[in-house]
Amino acid sequence: MKFRQSVFKDESKLDINYVPSRLPHREKEHRLLMEFFSFLTQFPEKMAQRVIVTGDIGTGKTALCQRFGADMTIEAGRRGVTLRYVHVNCREYRGKLSLIIQHAVSILSPNFPKRGFSSEEILRTLLQSLDEEKAFMILALDEFDSLIEAEGSDAVYALTRLQEMRQSASQRISLVLIMRDLKPTEQLDASARSTLQRNVICLEKYSKEQLVDILNDRVSMAFGSAAVPEDVVCLAADLARDESGNARFAIELLWRAGKYADAEDLDVVAPECLRKAISSIIPMTQRNELQSLGYHEKLFLLAAAEFFKSSQKAYGTLAEVEKAYAITCEEFEEQPVSHTQLWKYVQLLTALGILKTEVSGEGTRGRSTLIYLPAVSASELEKELRGLLAEGKRGGARWR
Repeated sequence: MKFRQSVFKDESKLDINYVPSRLPHREKEHRLLMEFFSFLTQFPEKMAQRVIVTGDIGTGKTALCQRFGADMTIEAGRRGVTLRYVHVNCREYRGKLSLIIQHAVSILSPNFPKRGFSSEEILRTLLQSLDEEKAFMILALDEFDSLIEAEGSDAVYALTRLQEMRQSASQRISLVLIMRDLKPTEQLDASARSTLQRNVICLEKYSKEQLVDILNDRVSMAFGSAAVPEDVVCLAADLARDESGNARFAIELLWRAGKYADAEDLDVVAPECLRKAISSIIPMTQRNELQSLGYHEKLFLLAAAEFFKSSQKAYGTLAEVEKAYAITCEEFEEQPVSHTQLWKYVQLLTALGILKTEVSGEGTRGRSTLIYLPAVSASELEKELRGLLAEGKRGGARWR
């Protein structure tokens, strides 16, 4: 059997665990982290640092910290400093400090027993191991709120004051604490809270333009030349923006869309591949929502679905979809409603989340309304609507 060449060049570059060598639109935060920890390359024994990194899902918190950790380790090595960056997801260890620190110890001492020691004893073992190796550690605790929820102020206080157990000994461990926002820290008592909120880096949600830059960067690494048209990248950015600007979601969408393209032996990732990808993550619009639409609302939506299915476009102007609607009305022997009424349909369907609209930007003659399907494939939507329209016809019903 002869297989068509994949649209992918290296799909591992779309893996959730892949950390790019550069992070578009996070350069400023990366530089700030490097500055906060610059002492590690100059006088590492004299001080330790604690930094909180906050941001919503998909704003790049984990990737930023892992990129920083790799770069800081390299920079320290150039200066003759042995630095270990250890990244632990607290949720994976049920927020238990003993299990979290035990993981950090296992990096230095793989044979350390997994049971029988308290958090304080494991912390002392970690510091002793670093002393023996004359090394330093940046311990990054992802989803730090899990530890706060599970063990509260005592665990946080023990973690942030661990150097005080050693009086004048070398400062060995610095912390990067990663969480969505600072609200969980309000649960802590004043002593624990005062040890935390010194340096906070807040990652803002990505804009559509920033998402496009991020996706284009990944496309160049992961896909073959010209395998992903620009309008597909823009559509993926729009869909991710609808999901709170989640870059991780956008990257996963592109990977899934590439899989649909390969499964259908396509040379490029078509917009319909992307729509199928998102409908596999977000269930298709509930049937009862479509059933509740009026007759001509269904016809208009059917026309939009057929337009996107046949044109292979990611976006369509209202004028283009209106022409398709006129053809659909002819098929169903119906008189089209007015342009004003169609605009009301667009507003309703947008409010229901079945359609999305945006105003075209620079580069077009004037400004026009663009329409796209946000969470369903055009072919699935067409099939569903034709079934509903056929049911209505059999029942002799008409909805205006």
